[in-house]
Amino acid sequence: MSRTEPSFTVGIEEEYLLVDRVTRDLAADPPPELMERCEAALPKRVAPEFLRCQIEVGTSVCSSLEDARSELAHLRGTIAGVASDFGLAPIAASTHPFANWASQQHTDRDRYNALARDIQMVIRRMLICGMHVHVAIDDDALRIDLFNQLSYFLPHLLALTTSSPFWQGHETGLKSYRLSVFNEMPRTGLPEAFSSEDEYRRTIDVLVHAGVIEDGTKVWWDLRPSARFPTLEMRIADVCTRLDDAIAVAAIFRCLARMLWRLRRENQRWRHYSRFLIEENRWLAQRHGASGGMIDFGKSRTVPYSELLEEILDLIREDAAHFGCLAAVEHARAIVSEGTSADRQVATYKNSIAEGHDPAQALQHVVDRLIEETVEGIPDDHAPPVAAQAE
Repeated sequence: MSRTEPSFTVGIEEEYLLVDRVTRDLAADPPPELMERCEAALPKRVAPEFLRCQIEVGTSVCSSLEDARSELAHLRGTIAGVASDFGLAPIAASTHPFANWASQQHTDRDRYNALARDIQMVIRRMLICGMHVHVAIDDDALRIDLFNQLSYFLPHLLALTTSSPFWQGHETGLKSYRLSVFNEMPRTGLPEAFSSEDEYRRTIDVLVHAGVIEDGTKVWWDLRPSARFPTLEMRIADVCTRLDDAIAVAAIFRCLARMLWRLRRENQRWRHYSRFLIEENRWLAQRHGASGGMIDFGKSRTVPYSELLEEILDLIREDAAHFGCLAAVEHARAIVSEGTSADRQVATYKNSIAEGHDPAQALQHVVDRLIEETVEGIPDDHAPPVAAQAE
């Protein structure tokens, strides 16, 4: 067994929704010039998504979380600046508070046309956005071993990111309704466990040889070995509205991977728990976010999320120090105390109703807050012009 430490470099992908600054509804048919200008300003860092109202960005391979934050700030600020010239704004939220999925148009590209044909109405309803975090682990055997163990922590990461409490104008009662929508897709949810890289490849190849999928990019588990890079790709997260929340979650995921590597180096490993039990914590995170609790399987009882977070921070303290990102991971405490985007969206809605606004106006106020928070904390040289902010 190689004891050489992986690079654990990190990359972050985020998906945003484009909204009209006047109506606050989604831009179902944004002008082609918007994407052209974004691609010119951010070569190889921005791409269209399945729906035309969406836009995706991705950082380069980053050695530090400071670099990742700087790049993500630049990406958010550039998209916001270009969009403002067209009367639009990006929001980093996993669902839009009131938009209708049936009114959206999908992007006319071969890959997306094929998905529309294959998956039909299920994919037409995918009016959702997420955040994906890649952590580089070059060794194939190590990557699969850590992949199996990291599944335990996926609900804990989801809880910190929830940003989808509304669906088509309704308060869902869930902090991450996005997962309910995404669960309708095939090959989603918690991943399987595999004894080796070979078993994983053989499993994927069954579907490839059967002509069901072209490659592993069509496997959309909450965590997967990337089909394009030597990385583990964490996909369970909602997109974080606040930039610093996104960096905190990426930092924790990276540190968890290194913590498990340290255990392996000492011939130890994280205890295996059934997918059934982890699925229950996944549901609790989806339902309550960071404001509820999860099951401590060792104690067989539900524990407040704040306590579980402190245990995680203790587990990864050495790794956070190694990467120089202790402040980033400890920002998770602020997420718990101040609430996730979902908590703030619901509070904004209820406060607006209490002030005498009707539900439609209250939902518009939620969108306004999302527009503001998406570029919150972005340096002036990356931020859109003040005059372009929503009124």
